Amino acid sequence: MRLGINLGYWGLGMDADNIAVAQEADRLGYSVCWAAEAYGSDAATVLSFVAARTERIDVGSAIFQIPARTPAMTAMTAATLDTLSGGRFRLGLGVSGPQVSEGWYGVKFDKPLARTREYVEIIRKAMSRERLVHEGQHWTLPLPGGPGKPIKLTVHPVREHIPLYIAAIGPKNLELTGEIADGWLGIFFSPEHAGLSLDALRAGREKSGLTLDGFDLCPTVNIVVGEDIKAGVDSLRSYAALYIGGMGSKDKNFYNQLARRMGYEQAADEVQEKYLAKDYAGAAAAVPHDLIDATALIGDTARIADRMQAYAEAGVTTLTLAPGGFGLDERIQALRTGVEALERAGLA
Repeated sequence: MRLGINLGYWGLGMDADNIAVAQEADRLGYSVCWAAEAYGSDAATVLSFVAARTERIDVGSAIFQIPARTPAMTAMTAATLDTLSGGRFRLGLGVSGPQVSEGWYGVKFDKPLARTREYVEIIRKAMSRERLVHEGQHWTLPLPGGPGKPIKLTVHPVREHIPLYIAAIGPKNLELTGEIADGWLGIFFSPEHAGLSLDALRAGREKSGLTLDGFDLCPTVNIVVGEDIKAGVDSLRSYAALYIGGMGSKDKNFYNQLARRMGYEQAADEVQEKYLAKDYAGAAAAVPHDLIDATALIGDTARIADRMQAYAEAGVTTLTLAPGGFGLDERIQALRTGVEALERAGLA
C-alpha cells in the first residue's frame, strides 16, 4: 500500500506550509500529492506550482470539477500538467454538487452519471490525439452547421495514458467509476464498511471485463497523531459535521447519505438538522465518535499502524493522508508518523 498526501484547498492561510508539506512528502517517498478545488483556488494552478517545487512525487487533482471546464479544456490542462511535471500528473474528476454546479458555474446539476461518462469519453479521445468528434446528449463536437472542424491536441503528454480517477460516493456513481476509470477517490471510507464502496466498484469493473487488480483504490483519511483518542476525534468533529450536515442541499447530500448507509441514520438526521439551523457546535457534537474513529487515523504510531493494516486488508492501494488543521510542525510529524506506521505494519 502506498501513501499520498492531500493538501486540500489553497488560500486558507497555510499556503507556504503546504509547499513545505509537499516537499517533505516528496522527500519521504510519498506516492502522490493531491489538491482540491471548490469555489476558491483552482487545483490546476496549485498543482503546477507544487510540481515545480518537487522532484519525484506525483501531483493529482482531487478534484477537477466537471461543471467548471469543458472536457476538451480538461484534456488540455491534463496534458500540459503531465508535460510540465515530467509525467507526474494524475487526473481526478468529480461532478461537485448542486449548489456549486448551479450556483457558481451556472451548470444544471442533472444526469451526473451520463455527463461524467461523456466527459471521460471526450477526454480520452482528446488525449489520445485523435481528431475530436463526439455526438452525445451533453456535448456535440464539432458543433453542427458551423465553421468548426475536427481538430486534435497539439501537446504531446509524456505518457500515452494519464491515470484517470473519479471521486464517487453513491452506488451508481461508484459502479460507473469502476467501469470507466483507472482509480477511485474516496472519502469517509471505513475498512469495516468497505463493501459499501467496493462491491459497486467491482460490479463496474466486471462490466468492462476487468477486476479490481490494477485499479487504484485511493481514499483520503484524516490523520491525528497523539495518545488521547477522544481529543483526536473531537478535533475532527467540525470537519465531519460540515460534510454530513452542510454539503450539498438537504435532499441531496451525498455524505449524509453515506453516513446513513453506514448505519448512522439517526445521527445523520440530527447533524444535518442542527447544521442547517446554524447550530454548528451542536452538529459537531452530534457526529458519532465511532464514525469519526472508523474513517480516520487517530492515535499513536502503533494504533495508526493497526488501522493501516485494516485499510490494506480492505483493498486500499493508495492511502491518502490529510493532516489538515494543524501547524506546520504537526503536519510534518503526521507525515513522518504515516511512514513509520506503514513500515511497522509491514506494508512499505
